[in-house]
Amino acid sequence: MISQTAEYALRAIVFLAENAGKPYTIQQIARTTQVPAGYLAKIMQGLARDGLVLSQRGLRGGFCLARSPADLTVYEVVQAVDPIRRITRCPLNDPAHKNALCALHRCLDEAAATIEESLRKATVADMISRPIFQRKPESDDSAAASAAAHT
Repeated sequence: MISQTAEYALRAIVFLAENAGKPYTIQQIARTTQVPAGYLAKIMQGLARDGLVLSQRGLRGGFCLARSPADLTVYEVVQAVDPIRRITRCPLNDPAHKNALCALHRCLDEAAATIEESLRKATVADMISRPIFQRKPESDDSAAASAAAHT
């Protein structure tokens, strides 16, 4: 239904919403959300470019949400990193379908429209108000201790 990139972006956004109040580094977000750090860095750039997150450079830098979780929809997050593709014309280029989608592509576009509508209605606040579990970020000290224990 949605791409791995979109899911990773949603994991990061939900993490930031659950842990509002200070910026988090790519490494902190990646560790907690189980997203590869290099890939997450690219995703976070897309989210920042669309104004969904703010990035702060420097010693106390990192990422935080740019807007309230109640004002941020799941649709906006998905569209920022891997937009839902609607079918506006028949990809078969059949002249008979010039003015309208064929039955197959109309059905597929209707499914995409239903998904889009659901994602537009769901906010990030909805996701954090009913969590199955809440993950807190590992401090750099506890991550180092955990890594040392596994060596």
